[in-house]
Amino acid sequence: MSDTALPQRHRPDWLPEGVRLYLDHVASGLTLRELARREGRAASTVLRQVRRTESRRDDPLLDEALSALALLTLAPDRKDDPAMSAPIRMERLALDETLINREGRRVLRRLAEPGTLLVVAPEMEKAAVLKSLPDGTTLRSGVVDRAVAQAFAVKDWIGVRRSGRVTAYEITTAGRAALKRMLADEDRPGLAEAPAAFGHQHRDWEERAVAGEDGVTRLRVNSAESPVAILGRKKDKEGKPFLEAELVRAAERLREDFEVAQMGPRVAQNWDRFLTAGDRGGFRSDSGLAEGPRGARDRVAAALRDLGPGLGDVALRVCCFLEGIETAERRMGWAARSGKVVLRIALMRLKRHYDETYGRSGPLIG
Repeated sequence: MSDTALPQRHRPDWLPEGVRLYLDHVASGLTLRELARREGRAASTVLRQVRRTESRRDDPLLDEALSALALLTLAPDRKDDPAMSAPIRMERLALDETLINREGRRVLRRLAEPGTLLVVAPEMEKAAVLKSLPDGTTLRSGVVDRAVAQAFAVKDWIGVRRSGRVTAYEITTAGRAALKRMLADEDRPGLAEAPAAFGHQHRDWEERAVAGEDGVTRLRVNSAESPVAILGRKKDKEGKPFLEAELVRAAERLREDFEVAQMGPRVAQNWDRFLTAGDRGGFRSDSGLAEGPRGARDRVAAALRDLGPGLGDVALRVCCFLEGIETAERRMGWAARSGKVVLRIALMRLKRHYDETYGRSGPLIG
């Protein structure tokens, strides 16, 4: 046998090296020595990478992905192997590096928040992002296609936290590092300098461009913890949460729709039109967007219009742009410590908007 991989029908170019070597060994039938000669490495190094991938097959998503990827490799004498007959979910979605990174920015940013897991069951076509709220309840704050979740597992961005009929995943160290790289590359036109150093492991700093009366300002925010989540844990004088769980849910719903809306062809949405200084009547839905992003944009637009000036400003800045309360107060010229009160009023109005428009169980995210 030659020391090159057998001909392939499809081999994604986003596969990590260890997974690629594993597939060449298991699916294409190349020996470890042949792989070592091809890669110019010691056979023991190749063996470690192959064994590491094999040891991770207890992960249901990774096992599904490897089975599907093995079938995508042209190996006529093995394509009917029962061991490789798992459902091929990965073929249902054309995955590439751009799509995986785009979804990674959205989903890994959520998973980096404390108390957030990705859960999936065998019968689920999509994986759900679940966040534990301060009152002990759980909020579904997002969904992701199962094929994308499989890609996350292949890249080692997520790892099994809890197994069973429903498997729960958490973000890994590699996933946090990938998120930081993606956020550093996001929306940074014309910046040649290296990204600023990030905080400790529970802080993922990024820059956000926020429009206001005095132009566009770049703010440094911690994407691993939203300001609303922080306020949801704080207590008032009576020992009760300053923001009830239902208000946190309303804020998370707005934020998820805002993030999904950014997934369309026009990634840079002109949300500053909804700020007090903008033209609130100038928003139009873009019929060229995919249904998911377009629907999310329409829901965000409807919510901000219902809130109106002032309340809409603070909801957009704090819930979506992740501006801190003190920063929002300064930018809007409000008195110190007034932002929390206005935000609470805005979230009460936002919850009422969702209840009246979609009912208490909707709209479903994703």
